[in-house]
Formats: sequence, structure tokens, C-alpha cells
Amino acid sequence: MIKTAGVYEVPAIGFTGGDFLNTCILVHSFKSAQETLRILQQIELDMGRIPRTGDTYEDRVIDLDIVFFDDEIISTDRLQVPHPRMHERNFVMQPLVDIAYQVIHPVLNKSTRELSSNLEPLEKMAGFEIPLSRKRYPIQNLNFIAVEGNIGSGKTSLIHKIAEDFNAKQVLERFADNPFLPLFYEDKERYSFPLEMSFLADRYQQLSDDVAQKNLFKEFTVADYYVIKSLIFSKITLEKQEYSLYKRLFNMMYKELVKPDLYVYLYQTEDRLLENIKKRGRDYEKNIEASYLSQIQQGYADFIRSQQELKVKVIDVTDLDFVTNQEDYLKVLEKILED
Repeated sequence: MIKTAGVYEVPAIGFTGGDFLNTCILVHSFKSAQETLRILQQIELDMGRIPRTGDTYEDRVIDLDIVFFDDEIISTDRLQVPHPRMHERNFVMQPLVDIAYQVIHPVLNKSTRELSSNLEPLEKMAGFEIPLSRKRYPIQNLNFIAVEGNIGSGKTSLIHKIAEDFNAKQVLERFADNPFLPLFYEDKERYSFPLEMSFLADRYQQLSDDVAQKNLFKEFTVADYYVIKSLIFSKITLEKQEYSLYKRLFNMMYKELVKPDLYVYLYQTEDRLLENIKKRGRDYEKNIEASYLSQIQQGYADFIRSQQELKVKVIDVTDLDFVTNQEDYLKVLEKILED
């Protein structure tokens, strides 16, 4: 559960009964709309809802509906999305506007705010708040989180999810724009030094600009790299004299950079990393060998063991699929927030 609306109390409509408490929530899920409906109906049964006995509305302990499902339009005997009468009901539209005022109704082609403006306004119940998953996982209390890992560890996928779920500013490494990267994979000896220097300059500039400058509309910053990776990769790829020069330049630049409140390292075995690399299908990564990944792994391990300045959290995600499995994703969040 990512967002919750206010709670609105309204009298029963269409029958004589008690008042209803109405709200809307935003949930991220990898389930289909039909699977989601089955889950909601099971929740209703678990909470004691009894199927209605006639054709008219009647009192019920809980009533869960799917109002929107992304921008899908679904019309079956069991499910209609968007909800066909939502735009006529202020007790649906008002809480919906609380969490999704810019969302466009895919059939009516109007925003929820526009549709709600035609209905009688409701007064939100004071002091009634629904617990939010972000309160269970208060990751936004950290100002800057850097997530690193070996090639193919899933660091970018993880920060995409965190940024979306917790209103964070994303800082993504601009590796795709580096002209030396495909050349490096073809001829490491020739292109190692220009590659590492270009990465260092770009990382320094990006972290200086994007992390140091706060975004008033975002609660914290999460990055899929930190400048430390420059030192780790360069030690593997550069000759001894080149690395000595590179390290001097690195140390001068590192002093000026903002340090993360938490440095997270995602660990996966080399075999799992190779599987992930193969799945994403980047041409310039097709010749990466397990021995190279092992060197990178060792470089991170040496850095983490010797690190005294940063707060470091190592998370083994080898057996976790936090991209498509919500339970695994929540496990990663719990690990990040462990003391």
C-alpha cells in the first residue's frame, strides 16, 4: 500500500442502514486485475462479509472494489474497470482525488479532479488515519541512499521501485552514454584508462549536481551507484602506474562529495549475475566472464571490510526476486532498515 486517502463518513444509499466509512488506497502489484479481484473477495469473506440475499443493497461489514487498474478497460461478467458508476459517487471520487487527482479516466477522458468537481463535496473525518506501508518501512528518514552491486545485481531495478513507492529522487548512472564502454569490452588494455577517467568525471559531476541539490517535491535521494565503484573497477582494469595516478585524482575529488547516509551492497553469486546479464541482452556485456565478476566481487569485499567512514549494509539477494515478487522486495526493505 503506497498511498491512502482521507476517510469520509456517508449515510447508506439505496437502503436503510448504518453509515459507511469510505476511502481509497493505491497499491502496487504484479497480479492481474482478475487475480486482484479474487484476493479482495477473499479478504471480504475473511472479514465476515455475507453475500447479499437479494437484488438490493444492504448492510455489509466491508466492500472492496477496483476503481482503476492502471489505464486498463475491462468488461466481464465479474469485473468492470473503471468502475462504471464511480464518477457519480462523491464517496468514491473525493477520496480518489486525494491520492490520484491527475489520473485520467480512460473512458471519459477527464481527470478525477474534473469528475469530482461536479459532485457534492464531503468533509474528511478528522483524526482518522490509515497506517501506510511507508510508515512500516520508514526508508524516507534517510536523506541519501547509495545502492551498489556487481554487474547484473539488480541495483537499478531496486531503486526504481524504492523511488516510486517512497517518493524519492532517483540518481541513475549514465553508463549508456559513455562512448568508451563498448570499446572497453572489445579492447580492455587500450581503453581502460580513458573509460575509468570518463566515468570518474561523470560520476563526480552527477553526484555533485544531483545529490547535493535538494528536490522540494521529493523526500530523499536514492542512487544506483556511488563514486566508490570508480576506485574498485579501476583497480581491476588499470595498470599499476595508471591506478596510482587515478587514485590520487580520485582522493582529491572524493573529499568534496556528499556521503550517503547508507551504503547498500547487493550481493549475488557469479552464476546468478551471469544469468541476469544474459537476460537483459546488452551486446557489449555478452563477453563478460565469471572471472571478471569475481574480481569485482573481491574488490567490493575488500572495500567493505576496510570501510570505516560509511555506514554499510550488505544484503544477499541471490535467492530473492525483488523485481517481481513483492514479499522478496519487502524483505530487502526490512534488511535496509535493520539496525
